[in-house]
This record gives sequence, structure tokens and C-alpha cells, in this order.
Amino acid sequence: MDIIVCVKHVPETAEAELKIDATGKGIEKAGLVFDINEWDDYALEEAVRMKEKFGGTVTAITVGPEDSESTLRKCLARGADKAIRLTDPKFASSDAYATAKILHSVIKNLHFDLILTGAQAGDDGSAVVGPVLAELLGIPHATMVKKIEFTNGKAIVNRELEGGLEERLEVKLPALFTVQTGINEPRYVSIMGIRKAMQKEVKVMGLADIGLSENDVGEAGSWLRIEKLYVPPVEKQTEFLKGSPDEIATKIVEILKSRGLI
Repeated sequence: MDIIVCVKHVPETAEAELKIDATGKGIEKAGLVFDINEWDDYALEEAVRMKEKFGGTVTAITVGPEDSESTLRKCLARGADKAIRLTDPKFASSDAYATAKILHSVIKNLHFDLILTGAQAGDDGSAVVGPVLAELLGIPHATMVKKIEFTNGKAIVNRELEGGLEERLEVKLPALFTVQTGINEPRYVSIMGIRKAMQKEVKVMGLADIGLSENDVGEAGSWLRIEKLYVPPVEKQTEFLKGSPDEIATKIVEILKSRGLI
């Protein structure tokens, strides 16, 4: 089974203090640590497990700057066989649609039985690239996938729905699935895996190599563009109540009454 995994190189922002850059449309990246997108990490692990069980190959592909190669090296260290980095200054400011077009221009020429992506990216959270890519390729897709099985050339997948519900679908292959966290437990990268990964080739392709024009990528080829990025103003503040349990209970009742809630 030949599997393609689309991954993204994103900043780790959980404990970082983010600042808006001078353009007002992005964040200051100096000092931030970048790594593979969390959801893509699970997609990669699922692909490697499938390869170990059924044979075949795993190809990791990303659209990003030169430093996104470190994420691809991590994919190779974890078990991917090939890696492709799509890098070009003209790709800057591409939205999810333009990014899907860039991926499609390369993937359409590759053999695959399955494409896996993360359910969303940790930096923009659009959750659009996977479905748009599937539509461009003309293949079925399922999102928020938490379990994948195979039978008679088809995939049986469990999708996460709202309210703790799941649905079970039968999907013809080839297909694209966007993977939810928790589908597996990503493995640690071994020292031997890192050494082997450094010796493998990462294929680099730019705009001139993929058959698209400048009008197909970047802001020109996007449906959406960022007008302004800002930190939401603090409109309300937390109030800490002090005193004995009875005093605190009385204050809570007074607050509820003053707001017409009781």
C-alpha cells in the first residue's frame, strides 16, 4: 500500500508569548520553536503502521520554507520512505485552497492508494486543505477519522462527530482521510532513525517544477486573505471572591441577582 502524508511545519505556541509582527498580518517568529503539526504527527504514525502491516511506501510532503525540511527529516526518521518539500517565495500567503492546489499539482502525478492529513493545522485551524485536495483529485474523503480498517479494497473508518458520537463509513480506495488526534500513540524518534534520515534525499520543487502559474498560488490564487491579525481586547476580568464559605455564597447570590439571573 502506497501512502502519501501531507504534513505542515508549525510553531509551538502553547507556552509562547505571541506578538503581532510589523505587517499586522502575522506573528513574530523569532525565538519560536517549530515542529510537525500535532494532527499530522498522528497521520504520519498511522501511515507508518499501515506500511509495517501491509507493505508499500510512505511519502511525506509539505508546502513550506526551507526550514520545514526539519519536519520532513523527522518524518523520514519515523519511517517515511520519501520526502518532498514544495518551497518557493511565490507560495507565501497561500490560503488553504491555494495550498491544496500546490499539493494537487504534485500528488496527481504520484501513485497512491491512500492520502492522510491531519484534521487541521495548529496555526490556522482551517481544516480545509484535506477536503479541497480530495475534490481536486476526484477521490472520496472522510474527515475527523479515529479508526481505519481495510477489507476487499475498501476502507472502513470511524469518524468523530459532536456530542461524543461516531459514525462508521465504507469508503472506496483510493481515498483521503483527515486524521484526528488519539487515533494512535506516535512513536519516539530513535537515534538510529535520525542518522538514517539525514542520509536520505528530500526532493525540493518550486513553482517552475509543478506546472502552476503565479496567479494560481499566493494571494493571487487564494480565496481568502488576512486583512489584520490582532490579540482580542480583554473586555472582562476574573473576580476572585474572598471570605468564609458563607460569605462567598452570599456574594455569589448577590452577583446573580444583580445580573437578573435569579
